[in-house]
Amino acid sequence: MAEHSTDRLVRMLGLVAYLDRKESVPVPELARHFGVSQQQIIKDVELLWVSGTPGYAPDDLIDFDYDQFERGVISVTADRGMRRPLRLGAREAIVLLSALEAVREVIGSGISPAATEVLDSAMTKLRAATGDAVEALDVHLSVGGDPRTRAAVGTALAEGRRLRIRYVSSVDVASEREVDPVRLFTDQGVTYLQGWCHRARAPRTFRLDRVLEASVLDVPAEDHELRRGAPESFRPAADDALVTLELAPSARWLAEQVPIESVEDLPDGSSRVALRIGDPAWLRALLLREALNVRSVSPASAAAPAAQAARAALEAYAALDAE
Repeated sequence: MAEHSTDRLVRMLGLVAYLDRKESVPVPELARHFGVSQQQIIKDVELLWVSGTPGYAPDDLIDFDYDQFERGVISVTADRGMRRPLRLGAREAIVLLSALEAVREVIGSGISPAATEVLDSAMTKLRAATGDAVEALDVHLSVGGDPRTRAAVGTALAEGRRLRIRYVSSVDVASEREVDPVRLFTDQGVTYLQGWCHRARAPRTFRLDRVLEASVLDVPAEDHELRRGAPESFRPAADDALVTLELAPSARWLAEQVPIESVEDLPDGSSRVALRIGDPAWLRALLLREALNVRSVSPASAAAPAAQAARAALEAYAALDAE
């Protein structure tokens, strides 16, 4: 299975620290110490050789003794400050702590005991570093999907195993799939699982809140050289419902960030955009979020779920006021 980029980053940082203590180390010894092949150590060093501090001019890059490298021995000659302990200010510590809290929310019980111990230790140290500022930190990342599903996905990712899932598509069609998971990520408040789908024989991205069931198989996840960058862009189907929105000038960004069928600029600076909706829940969330900037929706029935959700929210607030 392909190595996670975070695992490689940790190893390369450890490589520089290890060389700091040992000065010059043969490649076979480094390979044994880090539990990887000699070829992987060479690749790590070659990547470190073109890494460094911002600016990335020759004097900003990490450097090694080339003559020793040719003889199979690794020795750092310029570490660009990587040997110095990292000192975080309160702002950096809060940002990092927020990210770790988000990891805990997304993965949940799927984190291995060893990883949980490391995570707790790191968070304790970061909370100490933030001082009084930590009292203002309250991170709650809304994660869709059943907790048991999130736990299964987390276990599969941590142990490098295949998943069997029951998944319902945006058109309400359920299917069973086997997936080699690659990563979890969130986008616009929605959590996704990216991986290789054996049913489709291609990379796929699944909304976690549409995974009805998930179980971890006793099968190693295979390496499909899946690109770990941004997920594939959404492209609506030709038969998806066509909806027209009239938007205030401040919402013109919509025509630039989502696939649209057409856009018409109106005399007062507003715009009329036509787009196909594959997921009514997405349109409902958009209308609720941009309610002040949406002047009309056609057909009117497309706005009904958002209107119903808004009324339910107002009624809930009214009930609280009454209490």
